[in-house]
Order: sequence, then structure tokens, then C-alpha cells
Amino acid sequence: MIPIETIQIKPIHKYTDEEQKNLGEFGYVTDSKYRVTKTETKERTLIEIELAELVSRIYKSYTNSEEDYERYSKIASTGFSLGAYTESDLVGVVIAEEMQWNNTLLIWHFQVAEDWRRNSIGKQLMNKLTCLAKSNGIRAINLETQNTNMNAICFYRKCGFEIEGVDLSYYTNNDVLFGEVAIFMKRKIG
Repeated sequence: MIPIETIQIKPIHKYTDEEQKNLGEFGYVTDSKYRVTKTETKERTLIEIELAELVSRIYKSYTNSEEDYERYSKIASTGFSLGAYTESDLVGVVIAEEMQWNNTLLIWHFQVAEDWRRNSIGKQLMNKLTCLAKSNGIRAINLETQNTNMNAICFYRKCGFEIEGVDLSYYTNNDVLFGEVAIFMKRKIG
């Protein structure tokens, strides 16, 4: 393994399925999740998020489509996406897009190759993205993850993100019933 000091964070201008293959499988494993419940009466609506241990471990993996790579490459070409490299090998990536209408960056894809996790590469990517956003006068960085992706939520919190919202039907009309709910996180800059 190459020493962590040799990692370079630099802009990327495209993102291909070959680069994704080099990063490895995209997904997560978890033994806990945030249980999201909604109670609604005539007087008020209460949405609660509570940490809960799972009866059985969740294994989740994702496969991107050709359209995803086309969209990621188009987004990367706008100047807010970064790669972490060891010489010429991509070991981490953040694909982010400027949302001019609300002066934020939206993270579409964030991944560090499994063999390189827990080596501060993700934190370096996020710090560099924050500096890039700040130097462009952007007020915040937004992202979406799942209530079951506890590793991601914990990582994003360590990077200064806070949970700012949930969507109870972002993936399907039965997200709460199926137990996977969208969590929206934001890091305010400045």
C-alpha cells in the first residue's frame, strides 16, 4: 500500500464505469439504523428519528447505470468534483454539482475504495470540497443518504454535516413501511 502522504486530491472532469470498477463495490453493511416514525394529528405532525439496533445485519450494494456515469461526467465537468489519487490510481471520489438557485453544492456520489477507508481520504476529499465551495462563495453543501447507512451518517457528522431533513417517500411510497427513509444532511459554510 502506498503511504497516505502520497495521496493527491485534485479536480476531476469526467467519471466513467472503469473508474467506478477501480473503486470497487458501492454499498454498505450495518447493524443499526435510524428508525423514523411519523405521528400526525389535527394539531401537529411529529417526525422522530431514533437510533435502533437491527435484528439482522443489512447488506446494501448499488450498481450505477450508463446514464448515471454520463450524468456524473457531465456534473464533473462543471468544476466541483474531486478525486483522490495515488499516482494515477483513483482511490476516492466526490461528484458534486453547484445548485445556483440556492447557492449550495449537492453531492451526488461519494466513495473511497474499501482498501483505503479509515485513512483520512474521505475527510481530505470533504475538506478540499469545503474549501472549493468556500472560495466560490457557496453557503452550504447538501447530500442525501439512507437512515440505514449509519457509517455514512457518522462520517458526514464528523465532517461537520447535520441532519436537516427526512423524506418519508423519497424512494417509494412505502419507505417507512420498508424501513429505508431518505436522510438529508447539510454542512453550512462560513
